[in-house]
Amino acid sequence: MNLIPLPPSPTPSQPQQEPATLTTVRLKEITPVFNEITIRCPVGAYLETFPALRCAADVARLFAFLEFETRETFFAVHLNTKNRILCLDQVSIGSLTAAIVYPRDVYSSALLSGAASVIFVHNHPSGDPAPSAEDLVLHRRLVDAGNLLGIRVLDSLVVGAQGRYVSLMEMDTSLDEDGAAAEEETDLFI
Repeated sequence: MNLIPLPPSPTPSQPQQEPATLTTVRLKEITPVFNEITIRCPVGAYLETFPALRCAADVARLFAFLEFETRETFFAVHLNTKNRILCLDQVSIGSLTAAIVYPRDVYSSALLSGAASVIFVHNHPSGDPAPSAEDLVLHRRLVDAGNLLGIRVLDSLVVGAQGRYVSLMEMDTSLDEDGAAAEEETDLFI
């Protein structure tokens, strides 16, 4: 960042002059940094057990640890074109009942990582994975924003207790135009 030097302050031997009119300008420099790193810890070994995410159940197993969280936590999983994990982004840690999530925060890191697609995961500390009305509205906003940016949303999961989870994409595809259950269900990310 380039700074504009200030004039030297007067010394006691110099007479004090009338201060020149200075305009203070505050600049904020934003430098996106994306480095490919190798994780050499138990997390790296844990992620290696999930070479590619194929279905909602894989994602639920990856985020099973969320059932023990006491606050709502929202993650974005960035994937390449082969559904391999590029990045796990912890977008928000909220309160007992809510986590604040904005599409701009979610997609800024997804763009930097070069993600082809994303999967969103958050927990309900109550243990009940049933999505709230706010969850459904957020899911729709994130899907719309992803479509605009060319980043496909493969799924949004709500993780509850005892391995239970709800896939919002499965909820969307399990109903046909009349609201009746669809004949055929698929759990694969295509």
